[in-house]
Amino acid sequence: MTEPSVLAVDLGGLHASCALISGKHALACDTIPLDGQAGLAAALPPLAETLRGLLERTPGGPGNCRGIGFSFCGLVDSERSRILSTNGKYDDGPSIDLVAWARTQLGLPLQLENDARTALLGERYAGAAQGFEDVVMMTFGTGIGGAAMIGGRLLRGKHFQAGCLGGHLGADYRGRLCSCGNVGCVEAEASTWALPSICAAHPLFSGSALAALPHIGFESLFRLAASGDRCASEVRDHCIHVWSAGAVSLIHAYDPELIVLGGGVMNAADEILPPMREYVGRHAWTPWGKVEIRAAALGHQASLLGAVPLLEANSW
Repeated sequence: MTEPSVLAVDLGGLHASCALISGKHALACDTIPLDGQAGLAAALPPLAETLRGLLERTPGGPGNCRGIGFSFCGLVDSERSRILSTNGKYDDGPSIDLVAWARTQLGLPLQLENDARTALLGERYAGAAQGFEDVVMMTFGTGIGGAAMIGGRLLRGKHFQAGCLGGHLGADYRGRLCSCGNVGCVEAEASTWALPSICAAHPLFSGSALAALPHIGFESLFRLAASGDRCASEVRDHCIHVWSAGAVSLIHAYDPELIVLGGGVMNAADEILPPMREYVGRHAWTPWGKVEIRAAALGHQASLLGAVPLLEANSW
């Protein structure tokens, strides 16, 4: 008998990744460029078209597809599969019934979840967190996301904010204003969207090669730091310290055995993991032992593979 498949959507601010998943493998993937500022309603027609194409490729036929696991870059009510808050992306999301859309357009059930939570589900299902039941994940994208699992169950909370706002823990009460309204969040002090202004505020910026770049991202920051650019090196170290302090706060809040770090910045894992492990080992209060810190193993497919456990009843 053919193993049931699932459709997976990972909706980001600039694109959506869609996949047909069977077991622990993506049988087919497609990426659609989108504009989060244009709204979710504008994104649904190309999403439906792409998913229909994937559905037709389901082993055993479309009837062998269990449903759609939908990862969203914002706060969601995962019990009703409704978007709650978007923080500047897909602002029409709370008014859209994705469950009804999936039934009408594809004849399938849909389960919605925050994208950091599905990334953690994916890493536990098929990646770096396999075999662990108490895990925190930090995801480094445009912002900094997070998710927590205790006893093998995702932490969601009454208002669905529990565990997924790790990037909005305070790192400096006198720090930068964050997009969430807080001051000095981990995200405001060391994220991709904040990085250009962080660099520009550094006293050595005008003499740094960073000042000549049309866009400053972590890839260029780490590259210039490795070449000896002092401004880049000091900003890199600042960001690693902020991430480390955030990791300690997450450990104290959620008592994990493992922290998984995901996102494009982890291409520099060899430079990031040693100082973070040293900082956490020195500052986290864990008399039972040391929290393990690992890089994510699944890359951009983590949230897609997380659709499988998301759609299974025992993931609740």
